Amino acid sequence: MPDSDLRLTFLQLVQRCDNATIFRPPTEFNSPSEFDDEELVPLYLSSSPSSKDHQIVIGLLRPVIIEQLKTENEQSRLGNKQELWDLGIDTTSSKPRVSFAGWVDTPSKRTTAMKELCERWRDSGVFPEVCGPKKWRAELYPVYKDPFGPHDHPKDDSNESNFAFDMERSACALFGVITYGVHMTIYREIETDMSKELKIWVPTRAKTKPTWPGYLDNTVAGGIPSGMGVFESLVKECMEEASITADVVRKYTRCVGSVSYFFRTSAGWLQPEIEYVYDMPIPSDTDPIQFTPKPLDGEVECFELLDQSTVMDKMRAGKFKANCALVLIDLFIRLGYITPDNEPEYMKIITRLHGRFEYEKW
Repeated sequence: MPDSDLRLTFLQLVQRCDNATIFRPPTEFNSPSEFDDEELVPLYLSSSPSSKDHQIVIGLLRPVIIEQLKTENEQSRLGNKQELWDLGIDTTSSKPRVSFAGWVDTPSKRTTAMKELCERWRDSGVFPEVCGPKKWRAELYPVYKDPFGPHDHPKDDSNESNFAFDMERSACALFGVITYGVHMTIYREIETDMSKELKIWVPTRAKTKPTWPGYLDNTVAGGIPSGMGVFESLVKECMEEASITADVVRKYTRCVGSVSYFFRTSAGWLQPEIEYVYDMPIPSDTDPIQFTPKPLDGEVECFELLDQSTVMDKMRAGKFKANCALVLIDLFIRLGYITPDNEPEYMKIITRLHGRFEYEKW
């Protein structure tokens, strides 16, 4: 739970979420991690030098995962099954690498293989704190060849698209793959001749949530499930989490950008994430009742309409889920509440909100 004695700066809030110092030195706020000395091995899509997917990196693997994949291959050999992984890790002539074995060469084969693997790990108690029964989400996330490319999901089993395969949401951190979500803020801004007042709808996450229980959140937020478009994912989440109807979302919501960050959990798991950001400003000449969020699916305990200063105070006290604080900082920048004149770390904040995970170094 959050520490009531905290008084974080906006830059510290960003660093708290974008806290993986794998390819850069630790910052003043991000002290050296016990996991900094771990050798991370890139996960490639293909082991075949003749494949155009041979040099595509889709994740980063920790040593404990490498050992588990060795065990997986050994068990496959004992069972007279094809090995799933090509483990190029015991060579001195080239950089260590891991990839799918040559026979796992289509999106459907990769998806099927990862489904069997992750479900078996869940049922056998491998990494229970990440993908065990209490953490299991039963939701597929897409993995893309180019993490900054199109979110396509072809109906055929073609290797020509950007889509690489699907995998269980909770297990993504085990393989260090980049995941995606949508975050929306419903707010009302009232301007007068002398000033303007900002109020934001803020939910409290249910205490039964498997991650960040009891923390504050953005008005609506969720992952992008496989096969669903970015905006359609938002439409779905708005109804499920906040009882906001699709017609209201389609009429009043606007996409305003994205934030990205490289988060490392307290247990060392890697979660590079991209969140698409949306605003739903409440028009002054419209009945606000249709914009009033109400809990529906049990993931939210309650919603509160809070003024800007209250939201900022709760952010600085660490009461918001880490990535939600970033989305709010982005909102305050765009609306002119955080500026170069009142925030000395303005440019550091701006650049950290839109990172690329040092992806070229993977």
